[in-house]
Amino acid sequence: MELILASGSPRRKQLLTELGFNFRVQAVNIDEGLPSSLAARKAALFLAHKKGLAAKKISRNHSWILSADSVVILNDTVLGKPIDRQDAIKTLLSLSNQVHQVHTAFYITNQRKEWAQRVVSTVYMDKISLAEAEYYVDNFEPYDKAGSYAIQEWIGYCKVKKIEGSYTNIVGLPTHEVYQAFTKLGYLEDTGDLN
Repeated sequence: MELILASGSPRRKQLLTELGFNFRVQAVNIDEGLPSSLAARKAALFLAHKKGLAAKKISRNHSWILSADSVVILNDTVLGKPIDRQDAIKTLLSLSNQVHQVHTAFYITNQRKEWAQRVVSTVYMDKISLAEAEYYVDNFEPYDKAGSYAIQEWIGYCKVKKIEGSYTNIVGLPTHEVYQAFTKLGYLEDTGDLN
């Protein structure tokens, strides 16, 4: 019973490795556009489920699949990955001195079972100047990150005043909840992982 991580995120790969699971990465490409009628709070779960179903179609029948997606929500608006430098700077400035939420959803499935869950963390951001936003965008990698930032980089160290909720959720995978879900689904019994 192999485990497939249906995500190309290096952060999710690292977190899942640190949970002690044996797995292989099988990133899937999906259209990440959201239906206009979809509520912002449902976006991460919609995308995680879509990724999981895409991976299930191309995987072996006996595999377990874990997919996930994260979105940043500010004032009921989903802030996606930036399209270019100016977009990244604009997004960071919109987060300046604001409170926003990071929603990460994960979807676990095999041929017999499935589990879907969304975890929300709240981030209190300090004021970000134009020079600081430019520094971050020019010296780090905001382009593959929802909200144009990573909490485990400079912006998180210098500009996040506090968080409420799971830190790893903001990084990209709510590890406590994922581990609990795998335990409840019987994954550890099926695979013998962590024995």
